[in-house]
Amino acid sequence: MKKREEIPVCHTWNMADILPSEEAWENLFRETEQALSGYKKYEGHLADSGEMLFSCLEFDEEISLKIETLFVYGRQKSDENTGNPRYQEFSSRARALSYETAGLSSFIVPEILEIPQETLSRLRKETEKLKRYDRTFEIILKKKEHTLSASMEALLAKSMDATSGSSDIFNMFNNADVKFPEILNENRELIRISHGNYIALMEKQDREVRKSAFEGLYSVYKQFGNTLAATFASNLKRAAFYAQARNYPSARAHSLGENEIPEEVYDNLIQAVHENLPLLHQYVSIRKKALGVEELHMYDLYVPMVSREEQKISFEEAKAMVLEGLKPLGEEYLSLLKEGFENRWIDVYENEGKRSGAYSWGVYGIHPYVLLNFNGTLDSVFTLAHEMGHALHSWFSDKHQNYVDAAYKIFVAEVASTCNEALLIRHLLEITEDKAERAYLVNHFMDSFRGTLYRQAMFAEFEEETHRRLGKGEVLTADLLCSIYRRLNEEYFGPDMIVDREIDYEWSRIPHFYTPFYVYQYATGFSAAIAISSKILAGDEKVLKGYYEFLSGGNSMTPIDLLKLCGVDMSTARPVTDALAVFSELLEEMSRLI
Repeated sequence: MKKREEIPVCHTWNMADILPSEEAWENLFRETEQALSGYKKYEGHLADSGEMLFSCLEFDEEISLKIETLFVYGRQKSDENTGNPRYQEFSSRARALSYETAGLSSFIVPEILEIPQETLSRLRKETEKLKRYDRTFEIILKKKEHTLSASMEALLAKSMDATSGSSDIFNMFNNADVKFPEILNENRELIRISHGNYIALMEKQDREVRKSAFEGLYSVYKQFGNTLAATFASNLKRAAFYAQARNYPSARAHSLGENEIPEEVYDNLIQAVHENLPLLHQYVSIRKKALGVEELHMYDLYVPMVSREEQKISFEEAKAMVLEGLKPLGEEYLSLLKEGFENRWIDVYENEGKRSGAYSWGVYGIHPYVLLNFNGTLDSVFTLAHEMGHALHSWFSDKHQNYVDAAYKIFVAEVASTCNEALLIRHLLEITEDKAERAYLVNHFMDSFRGTLYRQAMFAEFEEETHRRLGKGEVLTADLLCSIYRRLNEEYFGPDMIVDREIDYEWSRIPHFYTPFYVYQYATGFSAAIAISSKILAGDEKVLKGYYEFLSGGNSMTPIDLLKLCGVDMSTARPVTDALAVFSELLEEMSRLI
């Protein structure tokens, strides 16, 4: 694996667009640290006048943007090489400063809620500038029953740094310390398993390679099973503590409430998926038949059902494929894609110590960034489309919303990214004239349903059960977590799947579990994206116009209302069942093709 300095500069992101140097970071840190004393002049005086209230909110906004700049720069530089202590320090210092700021600013919300409603209304009416914070006031007032006294809010804010250890420990273990074994590849050459090459190995036609990669990866997680169970349980306890402190009945209610999502959305997803588990069982049967195996194992889930000569797609080819596939979104969207491709928004290739996976992130007022570990597979092309969907969602929100309203909620975060993937796969299906190629693409589309809608719903169900058991006082040992995870795999995949013992430990390697009740949004976002992309491809100009409004909406309204702009109502199970109807059609086509 290449070292960071061996990667061509043109394939790395340009962090100088955020800050020109480490010295600039240090200067901004000192400037922000010194500015924090400015909070004192506002505490106890927010009701004095509309001007005072506005000045406080504006000051808090400025500090927040500076800390965002410090943290994003430090974290992204750290992600370039997670073993680099210099940037680990930057990231840690920025986060500690954010926690200090949270403590110093914690009086703001309780103090606003203490202002009599009539007085607050008068201040807002008298001070035109306060209109900038209308949505802020709406959110604050919704959370009145979950907001504590100023002193208690300060205490909770100060506790955040002390309680973040479980996530930090997992991140360092999974990205910096963990070492996977070497295996023989299809050419009988020794290669080391990594986060970056694991899925590519699982897609190999050589079954022994897949089996070796699968068993090799999970042998490491099993070896640290007790430690990872303790880390996982600690993070659940953290979530339970903050939910209880804020007067929520559960960690789930807290997480969904923070995003203005009704809890029935979660329940509707699980119910709709369970009602359609026979479709996943049918998928397993088709896969078993297509691969011609007597037993279908978990390491057989990623290899294409239809064999074809393995294609290595260059990054230049991948960019061209994404641009062509997203043409239905119009010239404005395409021109922004090109800008990102040509101006080093993207960190492209894996290097030694680089953070695994992919993401999009950035700082308000500066273009978004994308981290990839591009490996030349079709999956990595879809990852490019996916992450650029996130990036342009952020770009549109930043352009059309002020800083306080720009950051869209997690619930809608996966819609734009998955919509891009859906448009790309349908484009590729449309242009192919080869039966084998079509079968390969149908397989890929089906795997998106299996991997995003079903798999993430299963993750969501695992989270729901583990949080609930913790709430009842159960000790979440590695054995218990493995047994819960095994049962869910057996239920979801059905009788034609051999549920290998190794998969029992999959829960221990999922980073998103350290952001409680996040993963369900992949499934709901996927469902919404299938609906939106279908309407755009059908030429529905109203939906396309609504989609741009959605992309530009940021957090200017609730996530449910934002999606209604595109004709999708996620307060019902309809988008999920409609998406699974498309899955059913794909299953029927695949049955004819194999």
